[in-house]
Parts: sequence; structure tokens; C-alpha cells
Amino acid sequence: MKFIGAGARPGQPEVEHEVVFTVPNALTVLRFMGVPLFMWLVLAQEQYGLGVVVLAVMASTDWVDGYVARRFNQASHLGRVMDPIADRLALIAVAVTLAIAGIVSWLYLAALLVPDAVLFVMTLSYFRGHPDLPVSSIGKIRTGLLLLGTPMLVLSKLDVPFAGGLFVASWIVLGLGLVGHWIAAYNYLWAIIRKGPTASSRSTGRVH
Repeated sequence: MKFIGAGARPGQPEVEHEVVFTVPNALTVLRFMGVPLFMWLVLAQEQYGLGVVVLAVMASTDWVDGYVARRFNQASHLGRVMDPIADRLALIAVAVTLAIAGIVSWLYLAALLVPDAVLFVMTLSYFRGHPDLPVSSIGKIRTGLLLLGTPMLVLSKLDVPFAGGLFVASWIVLGLGLVGHWIAAYNYLWAIIRKGPTASSRSTGRVH
């Protein structure tokens, strides 16, 4: 089974609906709710094992909601907007939590935040809101790697077999995820620049 585009029906184009209450959207909301739960478990309760479980559920919903949307024709405009926001919120909030807990350095958090901050400023400058750009394959791979590497890293801090090897493996996965993060950010930056003037021309009726 393929991981990117899983659930797509061959020969049938994906159609976005305006409906709000769908299973994929409910799973995305569940991912939003997992963020404060993870922060509470790690920072307030120091329950790293349960934190790993929450991260695993959050990571699985990221794949399942896309599969369900494509397989059962439940793709929606709201879901396309919410899904990347939920991913980004989860990645940043988890990184902040782990930095506060001393599990990762603040440099890791900076490596996540700097590209997103640049894209946020560019988005506000060009669109005054959501740019409505499609999620790239490298962006999906990046998210998957970061969502996989984070629970691996937390798990390596527990008294588990092969914790040392798990620690090394987690940073390999996270390192690849960070590289993908910067590549995806670079691609999105140019997509914003290319789309910006075109969007402005349509909204004002002028040709530049």
C-alpha cells in the first residue's frame, strides 16, 4: 500500500465538497486536541510513555484522514485548509514541549520555526490570509518523518531495550525531516511568489 495518496480511486478525480462534518475533519480536530494533551502529559505529569501513545495517535490520524477522504470521497475545502495547519501546530507545539523538557535543543525548534516564520510573513504580504496552495509530496514526506522521529526520540528517553540505538535512529529520521522541511519551505516560498501577483491581478481586475 502506498503512503502518499493512499486511498485514491484510479480514474476518478478527487472532488472537494463544502461539507464540514466529515470523518477526515473529525480526525483532524482530534489531532488538534492531541497537542494540549501531549504538552500536559510531558510537562505537568512527566508521563513520557503516555506522551508517546498520544504522538502515535496523532501521527496515525495524519495518514488515516487523507486515506478516508480519498477512498470515500469525503475531501472538503475545510479539510484541505485545516490539515496542514494541524500538522504545523502539532510539530511546533511538540518541539516547544520537548525543548522545555530538555529532550531537544532550542536549535531544533529554531530549525522548525525559521522557515515557517518566513512563509507566514510572505503569506500575509501576498494574500492577507491562507494562500490555498496544494501540499507538496516533499511536504507530506517531511511531516511523516518528523511525526515518526519525535515519538522515537521520546521513547529513547525511557527505560526500554536498545534505547541508545533508538536515540540514534530517531535523530537520523528527524534530521531527514528537517532537511525536507527546508526544501519544502523553499518550494512553498517560490509558489507563493509565483501565485501572489496573479492572485492580486484577479482580485483587482488589473494585469501587471
